[in-house]
Amino acid sequence: MVKALAASGFSPSLAAALKAVVGPKGWSDDSQELAPHLTDWRRLYSGRAALLLRPANTDEISRLVALCAQAGAAIVPQSGNTGLVGGQIPSPEGDQILLSLSRLNRVLAVDALDNTITVEAGCVLANVQKAAEAADRLFPLSLAAEGSCQIGGNLSTNAGGIAVLRYGNARDLVLGLEVVLPDGRVWNGLRRLRKDNTGYDLKQLFIGAEGSLGIITAAVLKLYAKPRRRTTVIVGLDDVEGALRLLAALRASVGETVVSFELMPRIAIDLALRHVAGIVDPLAKPYRQYALVEIATAGTHDPRPDIETTLGDALSEGLIGDAVIAANESQVATMWRLREGIVEAQRLEGGSIKNDISVPVSRVPAFIIEAARRVAAAAPGARLVAFGHLGDGNIHYNFSRPIGAEAAAFLAREPEITRIVQDVVAEFEGSISAEHGLGQLRRDDNRRYKPAIEIELMQRLKTMLDPRGIMNPGKVI
Repeated sequence: MVKALAASGFSPSLAAALKAVVGPKGWSDDSQELAPHLTDWRRLYSGRAALLLRPANTDEISRLVALCAQAGAAIVPQSGNTGLVGGQIPSPEGDQILLSLSRLNRVLAVDALDNTITVEAGCVLANVQKAAEAADRLFPLSLAAEGSCQIGGNLSTNAGGIAVLRYGNARDLVLGLEVVLPDGRVWNGLRRLRKDNTGYDLKQLFIGAEGSLGIITAAVLKLYAKPRRRTTVIVGLDDVEGALRLLAALRASVGETVVSFELMPRIAIDLALRHVAGIVDPLAKPYRQYALVEIATAGTHDPRPDIETTLGDALSEGLIGDAVIAANESQVATMWRLREGIVEAQRLEGGSIKNDISVPVSRVPAFIIEAARRVAAAAPGARLVAFGHLGDGNIHYNFSRPIGAEAAAFLAREPEITRIVQDVVAEFEGSISAEHGLGQLRRDDNRRYKPAIEIELMQRLKTMLDPRGIMNPGKVI
């Protein structure tokens, strides 16, 4: 593990120099103002910060980082503080500097001919989407926290979301980056090129690195034609294998216009109905599994007749039990409210052990069964809530406490149950973190499962780019 060389690098003289760079509006050491930045959304991690900096532009960040590099003072970059693995939270020691990107929030350019949008890293994701929509284009990255998460954090964690099946992860949506390196120099790679075969693709080093190799300050992102027709469907099925067969049938019928294919087990529906207002049971009778499907097209062709034919064939073959197609935007919102309500429902149910994993799409059904069998043997009564992005193999593989069990006692078994799940993930050639990153939560787990040569290469990159270990120490590697 790369460690910051000088935990004591922060000093009153450094603080004064940093404050001078950003001016009176660009820093705070007030405990109440710092408090929202020091605990993550899931309340797994809390830290302390020597100083909160809010630079206004890339030049200020460059100067701040250069000063910290000279002093050996650690920096923790933070975007919207919506991360789920503690990658954005400083250590409890209180000797790290928290650097917020929130003031770098401008949309710098939108080019409808190039299909690109250039934004600063502090832009809230929903505002990037709105700027694209104003140009009659689509920026497809979409996730539950889009009203508060920032694009710099999305790129630093290689965020996934509900549209990966059609458009890919965050790294697939980037053409260029601007990055402040750990010595304070600025790499300006804000290029709009679709093809550039002149050596290493440097931007990919920083996407998914969680601020451990540098600070992303701006990005050129891909835009797409705005969908004109959208069809949203909820389907009831007997098993996950049937859901995969339905996905294959839909893709054979309407091609790559399938944007989302979300798996929801009956227990997730029941939890949402119990705890979340505005949730309705989607079908006339219950099914073991449900699929929430969204299909969107930008052209004039209406895919609905093809979708109805595919669903009708699946129904007559016994592949599905029932299906309902949203008739209007209100019904679309109700369907997605159900999917989004699952996360909140688990929190309100209490005592949930969470894993964000991925395996090859074809192996998802077998993985769910095998991991459930092993956890049931170790923790009888633990309730499996396996839901998420079936179309790209990313499942939120969670367990709620047994009925009647104390939440604290169940959560105390998190390391044991997570280890069981992760061992099965490894056997199925999957990933222990599909879209949330490593942060603090999965850092050490990653060393257990990733090949030694990959860990060595990651360590070499970290040491080469950040020899003093000042960039987000204790995270990722």
